[in-house]
Amino acid sequence: TSHSAIMARSMEIPAVVGLGSITNKVQPGSVVILDGNRGRVIVNPTSRQLASYRTEKERFISHRKELEILRSLPPQTLDGREVGLAANIAGPEEVDLAVREGAEGIGLYRTEYLYMNRSTLPSEDEQMEAYKKVLEKAAPSSVIIRTLDLGGDKFLSHFPVPAEINPFMGWRAIRLCLERVDIFETQLRAILRASRFGNGKIMYPMISGVEEVRKVRRILTGIKEKLKREGTPFAENVETGVMIEIPSAAIIADLLAKEVDFFSLGTNDLIQYSLAVDRVNEKVAYLYQPLHPTILRLIDNVVKCAHRENIWVGVCGEMASDPLSVLILLGLGVDEFSVAPTSLLEIKKIIRNTNWEEVQGIAAKLLKSKTSPEAKRFAERRLSQRIKRIVQDNYNAG
Repeated sequence: TSHSAIMARSMEIPAVVGLGSITNKVQPGSVVILDGNRGRVIVNPTSRQLASYRTEKERFISHRKELEILRSLPPQTLDGREVGLAANIAGPEEVDLAVREGAEGIGLYRTEYLYMNRSTLPSEDEQMEAYKKVLEKAAPSSVIIRTLDLGGDKFLSHFPVPAEINPFMGWRAIRLCLERVDIFETQLRAILRASRFGNGKIMYPMISGVEEVRKVRRILTGIKEKLKREGTPFAENVETGVMIEIPSAAIIADLLAKEVDFFSLGTNDLIQYSLAVDRVNEKVAYLYQPLHPTILRLIDNVVKCAHRENIWVGVCGEMASDPLSVLILLGLGVDEFSVAPTSLLEIKKIIRNTNWEEVQGIAAKLLKSKTSPEAKRFAERRLSQRIKRIVQDNYNAG
């Protein structure tokens, strides 16, 4: 779940991470099989292994073609519950693929990539044009634009961040923006101006409490007043939401739900922070458990608190791309899944072959689990064979 791995999946680049000394084993001219699905690299494979993987590649291509019939069909469960299915993107060039794959909107626009691989910060006009391009391409569907989420494992060469012992829990995301208000205001102005050209929404990352939301709202209100005085056109009624990715936010979801228009669960960080596990540290990777009772209960609380205030809840973390987790999240009442464009049709097929009432019952029982292994065993016992049948339908058809 490192950011580089997430982006590789989004861009359809086969990748395997955590290989240690692999470069010492690969020589110029070596034949290498890179199996991103299983996290396996085979150097100088045998003829039998090559033949096996070529067959598997053909089946995968056939599987993708079979999924294409789902593009125009709604992401709706067998018993009629409609679910939102959106795409995560990092720039305008990914919107066409998302729309082609049947995305109902952009559930996460990672704006920090507009700031990367350059020597200066992007100007307001430059940002406005980039956001406008995404909004116009996605129209009339909504585009959730996440404000700058730097820090952790995302840095800018032209914007040095102080060295920190634990950067994932330090000066990053909304904390950085509330201190560097000049950078934050430039981005918010650009988003408000661009949102005239589509259905833009603003989402704030790394929110830990109500006071941050209120600070941001005051800044946004001030920007709107200034734009009015200038006579600069902008969208006045842009919805705002927050990422729920810090345990404190999940616990006080009832309070936050009164302040915003929607929630988006950032499950990667929520798991990392809740379980005190560095998600890029191989030695503690085994502790990264999406089905830990803590995670399930936090998500359950967030969804219930949101629905009591009549706001919706999406998931834009990696759990939204994992078939087993998707069924559990559906059962917990999540309203929207936002995934890499390449995962849209696979997740849509899972949704369309699921009975919502049934997975609600399974999720309710999962919430009583005492340990991660217990929860995982129960979920796999009830759901794994079904997922395999749904997925294998296409493979067998090929």
